[in-house]
Amino acid sequence: MTVADTVAPLVHAAVGSEVPLRIRGWDGSVHGPSEAPWQLNLVNRRGLRRLLWAPNDLGFARAYVSGDIDIEGDLLAGLDALERVSDPSRGPGVRIDAQTKKALVIAALRLGIIGPPPKPPAEEAKLARGNRHEKARDAAAISHHYDVGNDFYRLVLGESMTYSCAYWPHHDVDLEQAQFAKCDLVARKLGLRAGMRVLDVGCGWGTFALHAARNYGVQVVGVTLSHEQADYARKRMVEEGVGESVQIRVQDYRDVDDGPYDAISSIGMAEHVGVAMLPRYSADLFALLEPGGRLLNHAISRRPGKPNTFSKTSFIDRYVFPDGEIEPLSTMIEALEGAGFEVRDVESLREHYALTLRAWVANLEANWDQAVRLSSAGRARVWRMYMAGAALSFSGNRLGINQVLAVKCAERGRSGMPATRTELLRSSAPDS
Repeated sequence: MTVADTVAPLVHAAVGSEVPLRIRGWDGSVHGPSEAPWQLNLVNRRGLRRLLWAPNDLGFARAYVSGDIDIEGDLLAGLDALERVSDPSRGPGVRIDAQTKKALVIAALRLGIIGPPPKPPAEEAKLARGNRHEKARDAAAISHHYDVGNDFYRLVLGESMTYSCAYWPHHDVDLEQAQFAKCDLVARKLGLRAGMRVLDVGCGWGTFALHAARNYGVQVVGVTLSHEQADYARKRMVEEGVGESVQIRVQDYRDVDDGPYDAISSIGMAEHVGVAMLPRYSADLFALLEPGGRLLNHAISRRPGKPNTFSKTSFIDRYVFPDGEIEPLSTMIEALEGAGFEVRDVESLREHYALTLRAWVANLEANWDQAVRLSSAGRARVWRMYMAGAALSFSGNRLGINQVLAVKCAERGRSGMPATRTELLRSSAPDS
């Protein structure tokens, strides 16, 4: 029996027989329809050995990242087909039950893949010791994800260099325009006006800081734990002519002590805080604001209930966002209100993030060879898999993303906020 014919029943038991999947073995054998949207290439025996030792998402991730198993074709279409026959609460992914594990062992003997566990790929996270969300460990986790090369990120993110959900006010704008539209949406919700002092927590490569300083005449302090992001952002501010208006620091949000600020933006950063630290995060930002100051917290959320991602055997935790924690929207709101904030506006951008991720996947695939040269084949594979899977998670409402606008009321509960969302978005406008 060929490799493809031996493996095919196991693959279909794990992912469903309805999935139009084609399998190619290392012996050249093929099983499945030629018109399938994707093909699973078993490059060598080691890929199946990885699954034998870790018959879960982590084992599959290790095999894919190392190149021992390859996925050829339209990845989004393949994952979408898989999603339609998957447990909706889990989303796309490999599911291997006890019966399949037994069959895998029998097939392993037949295929000669028994052996010691292969070494994990170099791209797997190796975090600093210590408890989750201690400062040194947080810095290591951020470095793992963000310090992989600014040129690599430019290929994926585009010229805006913005690594968060874009905002499509209408469908005939491109990714870069949508990212700047998001920055302007944040600026208007914060009510930015010339002369204000703004803190940008998790400033990334400085896109929002640049937009706010250049278009609204504010002074911005941006903080990040990534040295590569900080170096890029500092040079960017000088080149764009706002070097005197924007200060970029490599600094933990817990160490910012030079308040008060008139407004604070936190865009795509709270996911790294951790649920146990959300009360501290909220209290620290509350203390840094002037009375009447606003916070815009832009963060991913998950559906209520027990979390099913970011575990120690998760592809996301080991390869993408070490120590990341995504919580329901209600958890974030409870932390903000517990710190003293009044939550004034909540807006979901879930469909916008699905569009953003699809654009990033398209950028990566269009520039694949260059992306591999700038990082590694394994790193490019990690980003392709996680962004495609995330796009479907947002489309399928397993993940959400929300902008929560909160205010630190002044004495006697005065918020200084407009009474309606229409007035809110009109109350601040870029400098002409």
